[in-house]
Amino acid sequence: MTEVTDAVILAGGRGTRMLPASLYMPKEALPLVDTPLINHLIWEAVRAGVERVHLILSERKAELLDDFLGDSPVYGIEVRPDLPRSSLTPQIEGVEIKIHIQHRPRGVGDAISIALHHIDGAFLVLLGDNLLIKKHRDPAQSGPEHASEASLELVNRFEKTGLPCAGVYLVAEEEVRKYGVVALEGGHIESIVEKPEPLESPSQFVLCGRYLFPGNTSDILNLYPDNEYGELQSIALLDHLIENGGLEAVRLEGYEMYDSGDPMTWLKSQVDHALRRDDMGGHLEDWLRHRLE
Repeated sequence: MTEVTDAVILAGGRGTRMLPASLYMPKEALPLVDTPLINHLIWEAVRAGVERVHLILSERKAELLDDFLGDSPVYGIEVRPDLPRSSLTPQIEGVEIKIHIQHRPRGVGDAISIALHHIDGAFLVLLGDNLLIKKHRDPAQSGPEHASEASLELVNRFEKTGLPCAGVYLVAEEEVRKYGVVALEGGHIESIVEKPEPLESPSQFVLCGRYLFPGNTSDILNLYPDNEYGELQSIALLDHLIENGGLEAVRLEGYEMYDSGDPMTWLKSQVDHALRRDDMGGHLEDWLRHRLE
């Protein structure tokens, strides 16, 4: 079976729900307390075994992140010597980070297609504003060896079944209207319903921004051109996989899902993560208790 050596991180959108903060920083680079979201995602992809990470960025985001994504760290060892260098750069020895520009935000399918002529075989896709983590670490424990295993779980399933797969995550009933919700049959996805009302939802399992697509994805996308399907092109891709061989559901259990899509959701993510960290959770909890009295 073909090894999964490529991951695509989608970060080309405008991030308008995070305005005005996203005027100055891509939402995918916002810090989860002190570590940029994009670092976590790159480390997660490398933990899954990839050799190349393809970042899909808008022209403006590429300019904002130019120094950070360069070949050399922004700071030398004389700056914050208490921190591992992995906490200050997304660069990882032996892993190539390739930048691809999405000139117009035309949906997930279009963003994926930009990188496909640089990819041979099955590949991972990670949405750039979604993080799934089990262990809540501080920057002293940075890098792939401590990263989320969410994408690795998809790779492990693919190695067993040879089928494309999507990560799914259990949410509260009232939350389903925010997501694409899946109907499940055993370990397979039977159908996807976009943002249903709770009473009309087929389950409480939602798509959570982790996919493993097959090597013929480019051919499949050509069947559903973006000038006809628009932002629904990615749903057409998923439906095609469901109807032609199957799409596995990987239940990502025990993770917390953090989303930088809007200010309130991201604020809750910050607080939740900080409370779970050994280095600051106790102090923050004490402060919150006093503040809320």
